[in-house]
Amino acid sequence: MTRDEMITKIAKNAEITKKAATNALNSVLEGITEALQAGQSITFVGFGTFKVSQRQARKGINPQTKKAIDIPATTVPTFKAGSKLKEAVKSAK
Repeated sequence: MTRDEMITKIAKNAEITKKAATNALNSVLEGITEALQAGQSITFVGFGTFKVSQRQARKGINPQTKKAIDIPATTVPTFKAGSKLKEAVKSAK
């Protein structure tokens, strides 16, 4: 699903204009981004949790040259699905 498709779905389900749906989606995504930048986690009960994780530096192999490379430590956003989302996806098969 694309961003535009999501906006259309939000507008239809909430019976609001596409402009209002766009503003709502942008606000939610901005809020999640700002919280993660501040190192906070965001939990939507039943849906899942967004949080920031630290990846340690490690050794890797360049698949083209087969030479060892150093992969630096980094900070990444992660998402862990909640029970209701897992169940919904599981029953969709």
